[in-house]
Amino acid sequence: MMELTLDRVYQAAHVLKPVINKTELVHATRIDAGCDLYLKAENLQNTGSFKIRGAYYKISTLTEEEKQKGVVACSAGNHAQGVALAAQRAGIKSTIFLPAIAPISKVEATKSYGAEIRLIDGVYDDAYAASVEYQKESGAVFIHPFNDVDVIAGQGTIGMEICDQLADADAVVVPVGGGGLISGVSFVVKKLNPNCKVYGVQAAGAASMVEALKDNKVEALSEVHTFADGISVKCPGDVTFDMVSKYVDEVVTVTDDETAAAILTLMEKQKVVSEGAGAVSVAAVLFNKIPVKGKKVVCVVSGGNIDVNILSRVINRGLIKTGRKATLTIELLDKPGQLEEVSHIVASMGANVTKVDHNTISMDTDINGCYLTLQMETRNFEHIEQIRNKFVEEGFKLV
Repeated sequence: MMELTLDRVYQAAHVLKPVINKTELVHATRIDAGCDLYLKAENLQNTGSFKIRGAYYKISTLTEEEKQKGVVACSAGNHAQGVALAAQRAGIKSTIFLPAIAPISKVEATKSYGAEIRLIDGVYDDAYAASVEYQKESGAVFIHPFNDVDVIAGQGTIGMEICDQLADADAVVVPVGGGGLISGVSFVVKKLNPNCKVYGVQAAGAASMVEALKDNKVEALSEVHTFADGISVKCPGDVTFDMVSKYVDEVVTVTDDETAAAILTLMEKQKVVSEGAGAVSVAAVLFNKIPVKGKKVVCVVSGGNIDVNILSRVINRGLIKTGRKATLTIELLDKPGQLEEVSHIVASMGANVTKVDHNTISMDTDINGCYLTLQMETRNFEHIEQIRNKFVEEGFKLV
């Protein structure tokens, strides 16, 4: 396979110019991250994700004979939309294999671009295996989501834009699934701004690139588990593994709770809607996974196609992770006036009670005792501790 060159990335940029947005570099002044933070807003890209770049450029390189056979792809959702739109623009047939766990919103969006959809039980890697079989049978051209130099060249145009928009960036932080995005971005950034650090971020439950780098070989995880479906990949590619090994300074992981907190922070502070895969870069900065304090940092927010059905759960997790929601359980004597006294303390401390559970049937309390569980809206972890201390000062027993 041919090697990636800057000329190929420049060519991709030229081809993509009429199709994609040169997405904004948002100066995230309202996010307290301990660094000068910028967001590369690929969540505002056509199809809601960076994937259109690599998919469109790859399809643009096909011969007329190849186009006649159509294209096939597999995806967790974003690459699917990119391939479907690119195929529609090129006037060719596309067949897309998606894992059955892909968000309905991504499946429907892919259908809207005219693709034939095949849903496969399992995760991305299971859809990949099914798509490879179909490709052998049909002769269609396979558009790999990450392990392809032309796809990587398309994603590399993001690195070009970042270097143009912020020439003196100290670090670029990039989400990592199979590694196509970070391969392209790191290659370009290291060529144009060699002193700039490039960090990759994976979900802790799908840390395939981290494991590959640790063992210095491409290997598949036995399972992956994360709500960040866009980076839920069991095995990186050999091309991307080699490029990440060469151009990326470090790849770290974040938990799903940290990612949820990042989604909440982006939404609340910067009015930016990100999916899980897109927010891991910001999570790595917020939770000090990489050494960027005091630096000028660009986080690639790679996509915004979050499933609205899980958004409320993600926000709830984010609130808990950042100390904005807390639960206290107090052991009381079951007598009149207790609830009023508890409510007064909470109100005096500036918190807001959102739910109360009064339990008198626990076997762990006295016959005339009870447990009172309060769910509260709070400011931060320090505020929670102040409320706890106030209850103890007033003679209440916290469980």
